[in-house]
Amino acid sequence: MAPMTAKQDKALAALLSEATIAAAAAKVKVGERTIHTWLGEPAFADAYRSARRQAVQHAIARLQQASTDAVNVLCAVMVDTDAPPSTRIAAAKTVLEHAIQGVELDDLAARLDVLETANAKS
Repeated sequence: MAPMTAKQDKALAALLSEATIAAAAAKVKVGERTIHTWLGEPAFADAYRSARRQAVQHAIARLQQASTDAVNVLCAVMVDTDAPPSTRIAAAKTVLEHAIQGVELDDLAARLDVLETANAKS
């Protein structure tokens, strides 16, 4: 596989930052058809998928970092006696729902581990 050109590197960045392929092409000063051609090339398409995956992983990491603050807000609202009862109930319901979902996901992960271990041994 040939290494990507500087224009292709810029196109990858533009594809991640612009809302449309047309806008990305304009930013890099290439034709829209050129971007489509590059997206059809395995090396460029792989690099684009990898860059998108990294961007999503970064966003997920930021959400995970903010989750503690989000839980703190929910808990503060839930116990705030000055907040309207409907708001406190909504916060409590959200806390309970997510706690239950967390347990369910943890249980599923444990069951999946058992199945994968059993499958690897067979």
